[in-house]
Amino acid sequence: MPSIKNLEMAAAVSANKNISIVKSFFGLSQKVVYTPTQSPVKVVVNDYSSEEGSRLERLLSLSADEIERDLAAKGTPAKADLGPCRLEACVSADGQFCAVQLFHFADFRYTPFFKARFFEGDEAKTIAKLL
Repeated sequence: MPSIKNLEMAAAVSANKNISIVKSFFGLSQKVVYTPTQSPVKVVVNDYSSEEGSRLERLLSLSADEIERDLAAKGTPAKADLGPCRLEACVSADGQFCAVQLFHFADFRYTPFFKARFFEGDEAKTIAKLL
């Protein structure tokens, strides 16, 4: 499972006021917690094809209701084993928090489509369905 310290968006997530990162075992391991609910946060990293990456970019710019309608009509975006688009996400176990950032591989590195976005409550549950 990926670690938050290996994410491109790690600095943005750790700077969020509702996230705490607790180091343990002499600083070798980290536990990320969504503080309002004390729920552990897991890291998700998925790759997508160019077409699915464009769809994700469009979906992430929509409202939660529009995302729900699109997912009901077309299903979740198909993951690829290796693709030029990467979605990094942090999702709390209770579904009350979700942070996402979409990247495109160019010039031998991942460059962001947009800044990290944070969702809480019902919006977070909707965004988590994309993963």
